[in-house]
Amino acid sequence: MESNPVLLESKSSPINLLNEMQQLRLLGHLCDVTVSVEYQGVRAEFPAHKAVLAATSKFFKEVFLNEKSADGPRSNVFLNEVQVADFASFLEFVYTARVEVEEDRVQRMLEIAEKLKCLDLSETCFQLKRQMLESVLLELQNFSESQNSEEEGTARPSVAPAVEAERDPPDSPVSRPGRGTSPEGPAAKSKEK
Repeated sequence: MESNPVLLESKSSPINLLNEMQQLRLLGHLCDVTVSVEYQGVRAEFPAHKAVLAATSKFFKEVFLNEKSADGPRSNVFLNEVQVADFASFLEFVYTARVEVEEDRVQRMLEIAEKLKCLDLSETCFQLKRQMLESVLLELQNFSESQNSEEEGTARPSVAPAVEAERDPPDSPVSRPGRGTSPEGPAAKSKEK
């Protein structure tokens, strides 16, 4: 008697795998490559795993797959013009699928994602930039609507003083502001009538 195949699938396994790889990287265990980055004289070295870098970055995949067997496996990669903080954030993202950066660094993260050909990080940065842009546009729209409603609100009361000024003779103090009359003069006069 044959039994039907069933699917055994873990929802937590991908997260657990990433968490374990991150712990191994942070402790320096099983790391087989060191990535050196330098930007304006500031340099740092990051131990990592070739398999993780190659799986998340087409740049690293090309570097590692094009190693010459005569030279032996590459254990160091040098990246010029990459800021230390940005590469640290990049590594955190590829090892955990998340990273927290300041809003003004999102563009730099997008640039490093494009430089290292990391599609997941590029898409994440694009989505965040789109959300930030939509938020700004919504704020501008709300501001514009509130300005329009304020202008409509202030336009209506100013109709009465304009009509009042037309009735006053040209030599009256109400029609000539700045001659010791208060700006409330027309409104106060209309209340008296």
